Amino acid sequence: MKRVIFHVDVNSAFLSWEACYRIHHLGGKQDLRKMVSAVGGDQEKRHGIILAKSIPAKKFHIQTGETVVSAKEKCPDLTLVPPNYDLYNKSSKALIKLLSEYTDKIEQYSIDEAFLDMTGCCDDSERTAHEIKDRVHAQLGFTVNIGVSENKLLAKMASDFMKPDRVHTLWKSEIQTKMWPLPVSELFYVGHASLNKLRKLGIHTIGELAATDPGILQAHMKSQGLLIWQYANGIDETAVIATPPPAKGYGNSLTTPQDITEPGIAKQYLLSLSETIAARLRADSVKICVVSISLRDWDLRFYGHQITLSVPTDLTMEIYHAACQCLSELWDGTPLRHLGIHTSSVTTDQYRQMQLFDTVDYEKAKRMEKTVDRIRKKYGMDSIKRACFLPSAGNMEVDHMAGGISREKRTVDYTKERIL
Repeated sequence: MKRVIFHVDVNSAFLSWEACYRIHHLGGKQDLRKMVSAVGGDQEKRHGIILAKSIPAKKFHIQTGETVVSAKEKCPDLTLVPPNYDLYNKSSKALIKLLSEYTDKIEQYSIDEAFLDMTGCCDDSERTAHEIKDRVHAQLGFTVNIGVSENKLLAKMASDFMKPDRVHTLWKSEIQTKMWPLPVSELFYVGHASLNKLRKLGIHTIGELAATDPGILQAHMKSQGLLIWQYANGIDETAVIATPPPAKGYGNSLTTPQDITEPGIAKQYLLSLSETIAARLRADSVKICVVSISLRDWDLRFYGHQITLSVPTDLTMEIYHAACQCLSELWDGTPLRHLGIHTSSVTTDQYRQMQLFDTVDYEKAKRMEKTVDRIRKKYGMDSIKRACFLPSAGNMEVDHMAGGISREKRTVDYTKERIL
């Protein structure tokens, strides 16, 4: 049976969700999506970047990911609204709930996009995609693009075609006409650093990449060269992995104050995330077997990778080392502005079988981390930290227990907002 995969992507998600909420719940008269508007964070922090923009804002060349200051210079009359993460989480859950009426094989790729394995679930895939798209608009108030294909890569590429509120197909038989003429920069997993290498090889379109000898690509770009060659030829065998319920995994993520280009700084952030995740695991008396990381680069492209551990763990450093391994296998050096770690395959089994080549004195490490947990619980989470997180001259200061928006304002006080 031919595989059928959908990729559902919310159009200008943060802005769309904000617009819907203001119109339907706050009595707003104007639609942010039809105005020169954007969702942007605190200008005093790195969160002072444009997170989402309206279609009219594109006329002023306002870009997602640029600073609020820069956007305001391009358009002084830009309507800027603050991000409301609680609202986004609720909107995302509402979308997944609707999608689950069509299949239980749903992989939530990010807060505003998901893969659906629709194999055997519908007789007419395009008609079903249109039905889902129209229901989202009618029942939830926002629009989505849906890409339809036989694998995840092509479905995701299809959803990025003309927007908004569209359904596009990209079957393997359509690659030559629909995908190969596109600039190679539009291929999934081709970041800024990769793009420069491809241009030096004289490769400018996806079709040219597809026609290149994979051996040449491997010689210049190692394993990533073969991977993007496969993507250019529409090859992707990865399965849609149903996203576990919230209780089945522990994760955390952060947006960095500056673009990250140094592996050492990226690893320091991963250590910070590992600290918070491991502390939660120990607090709940559980361990995990799978560690995955997610990255967003300066162009807000998303990448992910995961590995399975040989034994379950709740230790900070074991999670950290696994995350670093993922980073080394995934990151090509493209400047990063968002990192996340997610753990899964949760178990309550506290017994740990000794490993012949185990380099960690587990019992000693366990006692040490439990002692740290008790100190932080009694005196506050900043009462004890690793020396590598102490501020030093010339180094980027990293919060030793960073992640998510735990130290930030999660919701918006709409009494202080001007509702148009």
